[in-house]
Amino acid sequence: MITVVGAGTGSPLPEDVADGAELVVGGRRHLDAVRLPEGAERVVLGALAPALDTVARYVAKERPVLVLASGDPGFFGIVRALAERFGPGLLDVRPGVSSVAAAFARVGLPWDDAVVASAHGRDLRTAVNLCRAHPKVAVLTGPGAGPAELGAALAQDGRVLVVASALGSDEERLERVTPVEAAARDWGAAVSVVLCLDEARALGPVRSVAGPRPGPAGWALDEAAFAHRDSMITKFEVRALALARLGPRPGDLVWDVGAGSGSVAVECARLGAAVVAVEKAPDGVGRVRANAAAHGVDVRVVHGAAPAVLSDLDDPDAVFVGGGGRELPAVVSACARRARRSVVVAMAALDRVPAARAALLDAGLECDGVLLQSSRLAPLPGDVTRLAATNPVFLLWGVRPGSRTGETEEGGAQ
Repeated sequence: MITVVGAGTGSPLPEDVADGAELVVGGRRHLDAVRLPEGAERVVLGALAPALDTVARYVAKERPVLVLASGDPGFFGIVRALAERFGPGLLDVRPGVSSVAAAFARVGLPWDDAVVASAHGRDLRTAVNLCRAHPKVAVLTGPGAGPAELGAALAQDGRVLVVASALGSDEERLERVTPVEAAARDWGAAVSVVLCLDEARALGPVRSVAGPRPGPAGWALDEAAFAHRDSMITKFEVRALALARLGPRPGDLVWDVGAGSGSVAVECARLGAAVVAVEKAPDGVGRVRANAAAHGVDVRVVHGAAPAVLSDLDDPDAVFVGGGGRELPAVVSACARRARRSVVVAMAALDRVPAARAALLDAGLECDGVLLQSSRLAPLPGDVTRLAATNPVFLLWGVRPGSRTGETEEGGAQ
């Protein structure tokens, strides 16, 4: 049997917790805090694989093993690695209070509607994009992915960071700072967790399902769901296929270039992605912001002309290009060079298709496309119905070889 004990925040491990164990595995501070039985082997947890190999030798001989951890070891913790290696039936898990639960308790907020991301040993960009897209996020930090790095990435996103350090100890601190203030600090190694909050929306509605808000019941919304100018909006038939090829999901960053009304940007945000909408017309900027607010999503709007304005943006996972005029080949080329996964281009003009396709291919993307022509039901006098044709639209998409649209991020156990 492998007993896994978590030291709850504010509840230290009992000194006699290791009684009867022949192998004790844990962080140095946990091992130093308990009394080890005479003759018991002690393994300071660093690299996970060698520690698991040592555990395996004891398990094979049915000798008792104790693993000491922080907080709830089943929450982004070592329980995953142990269950994968030895099977959950061999584990006796005794959790403590997680740092996430403790941090939200300290600031007086419920966290059943919070998004929790681990940046410990993982790519920080996923956590950053979740912070951009959701009003309440807890980030478990690690070396090179702490409050300073998180703050630097979120400097323009209007969030407040609560940095919780040394939770449960005499040195416990909770500091509320702006991302810019966080970026300017050396936070040391005592940070337990960082809460990223849109304080105006930190108290969400009562929920019956924990975690981020459920995805929308539908997408490719009717054009009437958005403010737009003179029907200058990506039609829902086009939007439906564009969304399928973009594959927006939580943790992604999507650009909507030539956003117009921002209908694609808003739909991507409703599906959980962080979104930047680029629009050069001042009245268009206002419409995008109004549409995002009307649908209750965060969309960062950048006022400027592509491709020049794109240089200051973080690399996207996917890009939708809905405008560009004569600059379209240069815009598509700039987007295709930087997109991690896919670029989708909508065009009404046949003349622009070859250059856009060439730009996708020249950037090393695999290109495909379709001409979309649809006819909608429309009433006629006499209680009869006709088919009303919409303008045809070319939709091209380029996909980076090796990218895996639709799969969720996989991370190792901590």
